[in-house]
Amino acid sequence: MEYILKVSCDEEKGLILRISEIVVKNGLNYLSTNEFVDHENHRFYMRAVLDGELEVKGFVNTLLAFLPRSAQVFCEESRRKNIVVMATKENHCLGDILIRENSGDLNANVLAVVANHEDLREFASKFDVPFICVPSDGVGREEHEKMVLAQLKKLNFDYLILAKYMRILSRDFVLNYEEKIINIHHSFLPAFIGANPYKQAYERGVKIIGATAHFVTECLDDGPIITQDVVLVNHEMDWQDMRRAGRNIEKVVLTRALDLVFDERVFVHKNKTVIF
Repeated sequence: MEYILKVSCDEEKGLILRISEIVVKNGLNYLSTNEFVDHENHRFYMRAVLDGELEVKGFVNTLLAFLPRSAQVFCEESRRKNIVVMATKENHCLGDILIRENSGDLNANVLAVVANHEDLREFASKFDVPFICVPSDGVGREEHEKMVLAQLKKLNFDYLILAKYMRILSRDFVLNYEEKIINIHHSFLPAFIGANPYKQAYERGVKIIGATAHFVTECLDDGPIITQDVVLVNHEMDWQDMRRAGRNIEKVVLTRALDLVFDERVFVHKNKTVIF
């Protein structure tokens, strides 16, 4: 059986030896391992893929007993994650997720699509994915979020994916799912907020556009960054061309981020990430 082990703690001498001794005593083999020391913050990170038979809780408790008090240890059998996708009207990011799940290229099961408009119901039905609409028109944000949370509590998921979900989430909502909400944002257009940022970017004459995938925190789009990318644009492109290029880079960046997160390659410390 295959397990993924993640360890982060304050830097000390002999950490790898301590961990390896416990791994061997439990009859496990390393299939792969990566380590990194953040010398500036004196923090140690390790990700390992282990093979064998394991009683996870006891193994984790043993590791914690031999590591610094600051240690955070994650160990879990390698598995597909369960996710819920939230969307509004745009289907490019949602479509990419559903196509990848359908083809077996996504290390996750899409339990449902939750949206605040009906526009994507027929689209989701093509993939036999449950579609839950929680209308937002004429409803205050607090009341709407209560209705969304009521639906989410019926679903046992690992991550909540915002696939162009065009609603600002409150602090209280986000705190229900700390480090479990992933968003895609056209964050290389920071000066262009509100409606149609690509048209604003075109009118300003920008030379690059891009996207950022990040964990959602109470600070809106300032959460820990998972991955980013950019694409060059030029004067021959109108704003619709820029939007098409932007949507494509959004799909690519979100896909890359989901692969990293679902494979347990991401560590979050404060407002930054370490990624193996």
